[in-house]
Amino acid sequence: MTHSNALRLACLTLWLASSVQAAVFEDDEARRAILDLRQRVENLRQAQQSSEAGLQRSIDAVVKSQQAVREQAVRDMQVEASRLQQGMLQLQAQIDALKQTIAELRGEKDQLQREISLLQKSQKESLASLEERITKHDQRFSKLEPLVVQMDGLEFQVDPTEKKDFELALATFRKGEFAGAITAFAAFLRKYPETGFRQSALFWMASAKYVKREYLDAANQLKAFLNMNEGHAKFSEAMLTLANAQIELKLPLEAKKTLEDLIAQFPTSEAADAAKERLPKLKLP
Repeated sequence: MTHSNALRLACLTLWLASSVQAAVFEDDEARRAILDLRQRVENLRQAQQSSEAGLQRSIDAVVKSQQAVREQAVRDMQVEASRLQQGMLQLQAQIDALKQTIAELRGEKDQLQREISLLQKSQKESLASLEERITKHDQRFSKLEPLVVQMDGLEFQVDPTEKKDFELALATFRKGEFAGAITAFAAFLRKYPETGFRQSALFWMASAKYVKREYLDAANQLKAFLNMNEGHAKFSEAMLTLANAQIELKLPLEAKKTLEDLIAQFPTSEAADAAKERLPKLKLP
């Protein structure tokens, strides 16, 4: 073997030895790396297991909390439903009681209406009987001496039949039968043109006509009344009624004068107080 070949062989031997030594060193490093990697994987696995266990505990706690909330909500709904049902039962009981009360009241109303009808019928029969008795008494005492009557501040003599006819006409007015009162007083004045009741009859007939809105006739009859005795107790009332009729007839100037005369002649009367209230409200031309 030549020197060069020997040298080549020596170099090759050294290279191989170095390669073997390097390979051995690299295997140790690889094992340590693998062990480290395994350890890391194990640590990660354990950490993951711990994390999953914590997460599961959290999930279980949330589920348990939600279940408790649902159970409480169900209990609350059951309590509220029970209260509502009880309230509905109480309300229905009140409605039933109210219906019963209404039915009883209707029955009482019907009974009362029947009693009123019977009473009205009885009153009409009694009035008819009274009028019949009055007529008989009038016929019996028609020839008696005249009576002295004091009425509305006046004193005069009348016969019993005349007095009774006037009282019947006045009773008709006071019952609110104004049309019948007008007819009765008109017939009375025709029958007794010189009666001492004339002024009073004119007042009540005019009042009935005013109520019936026959303002022109009412005004004319009140003027006739006012041309008679000023000592009549209804004089101030007649002046006030005349002023009201004049207002209704769109005669504000005449109404103004009537009210002013009323205040001047009867300053302390109730009619004068009413006149003082009406005067400022007149719509004068």
